Order: sequence, then C-alpha cells, then structure tokens
Amino acid sequence: MDKPAPHITAVYPGTFDPITNGHIDIIRRASKIFGRIIVVVAEAIHKNTLFSLEDRAKFVKQATSDLNGVEVKTLSNRLLVDFCREVGATVIIRGLRAVSDFEYEFKMSWVNRRLYPGVETVFLVPSEEYAYLASSLVKEIASLGGDVKALVPAAVAKALGGYKAKIREQGTGGDFDQSL
Repeated sequence: MDKPAPHITAVYPGTFDPITNGHIDIIRRASKIFGRIIVVVAEAIHKNTLFSLEDRAKFVKQATSDLNGVEVKTLSNRLLVDFCREVGATVIIRGLRAVSDFEYEFKMSWVNRRLYPGVETVFLVPSEEYAYLASSLVKEIASLGGDVKALVPAAVAKALGGYKAKIREQGTGGDFDQSL
C-alpha cells in the first residue's frame, strides 16, 4: 500500500499499562493503512493499573511522536463507540496475538457494531517478534528484576524499574499472576 486512506479515521483503544513494542508495531502498521489514527488510552474500570491515565498517555505520545497522522487521547467514563461518533472514526483497530484473544475481541466487535453501526473493527496481527508480548507479562518480568528494554520504549523500561514493589503488591492486571 503506497499511501494511507486519508479520509478514514481509526481508533486504537487500550489501557496500555504500559505500552509495549507490540502495541507500537500495531500502531506503525495501521498508520500505513489509515490517514488518521487516534490511540485511545482508556481508564481501566475492571482492573488496577500500575500507571496513571496521564502517565500512560504520556508514554504513548512519546512512543508515537515520530508517526504522522497519529494522535493520543484519553477516555474515561464513556463508551468507545460514543467517542468514535464524536471524532468521526469509522474503524476500531484491535490486535490479535493468539486464538485466545479472538473470542473476546469478536464479541466486542459485534457489540460495538450493534451500538454504532457506522463502525467496523479491523484486526491486525502483530509482527512475529511481538506475538507473545502482553503488558501483564512485561510487568511480571519487571517485578522480578528482569530486563524489559527490548519489550517496551526506553521511558517505560526506566519507569518500570521503580515499580517492582507496587507490581508485586497489586499484581500484573492480567492472566500472568503466577511467577515466571
């Protein structure tokens, strides 16, 4: 594809706690397809986050500052589809790492389309080198003193170093609650 479709606004929602190189891979590749991408950093209502909404948005802005057509916004206490209507987005981007992600994402796609028939969900598979990567796994590695520099942007890796005790106390926020 030579040029992204300038008339299409897509959103890429997530808690990004923290943003990983896998997320950035999806954003980079989506920016080659869609003219405008809004990375939506969402308030987590069903899990505790390690980083504040503001810090998560800051990390995403830093990590995507070199990409044309990419914006970062936060979302609190409202539906993603209402945000999509407001900004004129017709596409929701979701990453699929494994078959286990598919069932949940498929249901969300149906619900979102039911609530806002003007939106479609596009699923992108991360590059092979990031297919295993999840924010909760990064937090688990960091909590045990592992090196996460190859998994997340430098600013995130630095910040994670100061959060070992907090991660151990509140968990990873994902399915990796057992030690590696």
